[in-house]
Amino acid sequence: MDSTSESPFGARDAFADQTFEDLATEGAAISGKDFQRCVFRRCKLPQSRWPETRLEDCVFEDCDLTRMAPQGLAFRGVIFKSSKLMGVEWSGLGSLPDLAFDGCDLRYASFVDLRLRALRVVGCLVREANFLSVDLTEADFTGSDLTGSTITGCTLAKANFARADGVFFDPQKNKCKGARVAAETAVLLMRSYGVLVE
Repeated sequence: MDSTSESPFGARDAFADQTFEDLATEGAAISGKDFQRCVFRRCKLPQSRWPETRLEDCVFEDCDLTRMAPQGLAFRGVIFKSSKLMGVEWSGLGSLPDLAFDGCDLRYASFVDLRLRALRVVGCLVREANFLSVDLTEADFTGSDLTGSTITGCTLAKANFARADGVFFDPQKNKCKGARVAAETAVLLMRSYGVLVE
């Protein structure tokens, strides 16, 4: 299906236990929908808008959601796998969003003013992204590349960056007690304060 602005899901408002494959709609307005235990596979929905929509226990596999607008979207147990989510502004989400990313492209994304405790961002490309005033307590970034990303005003307690690449954050601008980082990251942090590491 190829169109602009119209919802690829028609007039129905609720969907459960369904699989959607190969949908292709740029700039789709997907508003006021309720998806439960649904799978979205190889769907191309760049610049789609999702106001007042709820996703519960849903999975997105190999989808293109570049520059989607998730403002007003409620996430509960949602997993994105091998999907393109470049340039997404993750702010204004429904309360207490619960989502995870596995092998996704999150370059240039912005996570602002969110509570994302225990967030999983595993094996993802997260270059040039912004994490601003985000609660990332116990978040897991194993195998992800955060080169060039900004992390400021965040709570990083017990967050796991030990096997992530390109990680850098200022301990004075974040709450990072118990955060785990690789030795190379620790060296960079010390050097940023003018400490010579031999």
